[in-house]
Amino acid sequence: MEKVIAVFDIGKTNKKIFLFNEKFQVVYQDATCFEEILDDDNDPCDDIEAIEKWIQDKVKMIQEKRTFTIKAINFSTHGATLVYLDKEGNRITPLYNYLKPLDDFDFTPLYTSQGGTEEFSRKTASPTYGMLNSGMQMYWLKNNKGHFWAQVDAIVHYPQYLSYLFSKKVTADFTSVGAHTALWDFDKMEYHPWLAQEHISLPIPTEGKEASISKVNGEKIAIGSGLHDSSSSIIPLLENNSESNGEFVLLSTGTWIICMNPFSREKLTQSQLKKDCLCFMTPEKKQVKSSMQFLGRVHEVNAMLISDYFNVGKSHFLKIGLKKQLCINIFKKSVNIFFPNDIPLDFKGNQNQLNKYNCYEGAYYQLIFEITHRVCQQIQSVLDKDNDLKDVYISGGFNRNEIFIEFLSLMMPGQNIKFPEGKNTSALGAALLMKGYLEC
Repeated sequence: MEKVIAVFDIGKTNKKIFLFNEKFQVVYQDATCFEEILDDDNDPCDDIEAIEKWIQDKVKMIQEKRTFTIKAINFSTHGATLVYLDKEGNRITPLYNYLKPLDDFDFTPLYTSQGGTEEFSRKTASPTYGMLNSGMQMYWLKNNKGHFWAQVDAIVHYPQYLSYLFSKKVTADFTSVGAHTALWDFDKMEYHPWLAQEHISLPIPTEGKEASISKVNGEKIAIGSGLHDSSSSIIPLLENNSESNGEFVLLSTGTWIICMNPFSREKLTQSQLKKDCLCFMTPEKKQVKSSMQFLGRVHEVNAMLISDYFNVGKSHFLKIGLKKQLCINIFKKSVNIFFPNDIPLDFKGNQNQLNKYNCYEGAYYQLIFEITHRVCQQIQSVLDKDNDLKDVYISGGFNRNEIFIEFLSLMMPGQNIKFPEGKNTSALGAALLMKGYLEC
């Protein structure tokens, strides 16, 4: 039987499993989706029981087929999601959605006690994102749902909970606690003292290559502690690049466009924080200066508006080809028409400007120009003053958008636009951390 590493890559929409062989080729994959359910406040959330069952059933099915021998299992999941365990190790709450509205909850007392919102956000490299700051989820639960909080014995991030299903060990990893959580002090590179002041105890993070050997359906398997998916996606590039080859940034594109710079040595500044900058961490506890914007959502909303205006299908942008001269003409003008200022909360551009265009193509090209312009600003915002940026890697949905790539090339003529080898970089990163267990 072929030795493999199993990785569960759990996104907000798609839940995937990959089996990687000793050459880190995908020899099996499967994906599924689950309908959301409602939490105790009647807000949408993931059906964690269904996800748990699917994961455990997939492992058992692979073992029973006897085609592959699973030597290790690891997990990559979206961030900003916590699981609370009681003393018996049982899950206490629903899997609260990071988009859950908390408009009526006041975090001011915590921010005030820690020197004010701006300094607290800078030290923790965490803009004030509400539920997207998982530390604020803990604070909210403690002060808003005392009946749950009284039962809490341990708190883990989502990937560590999936690991716990097999290992029964409470763990933490640097990529999860460092992902805009408001838990980590990036000045001192340790948990922020507000946790101790609130009597909240969290596991000490371990490096990503550490695993525990557990029996799974009677077979010994190395169980990784899991990691944050965006941070995982940069691991394959770090494995194949070194500073001597020049610096790179990774654009992880999807609903969010996240720009990650693993070569920044400068601390996050207030100015960068105001430009949507933050820090992630590598599995080895090194900061990754980053910026994240909801630009994939901006694309989705406005591509639909343009389609409706010109009475074409919602996926019409997939059918139009690249016209380099049109890109050059728009680039030379360099005018933001749909979003001259900040992006509004509903993500909709100025629809009154659509009457300036006589066809779908011109309006769509303009939309992509404006998105790309903001991406370039993202990239510049995470670079150190003395940087040696050579390559810009693009992973995710936008690496198939030729118009986006052409505009990026025009805006960054001194850099090479590249694409990571292979697909599913989040899953591959999680698998690479487990390569030392293939021969165990």
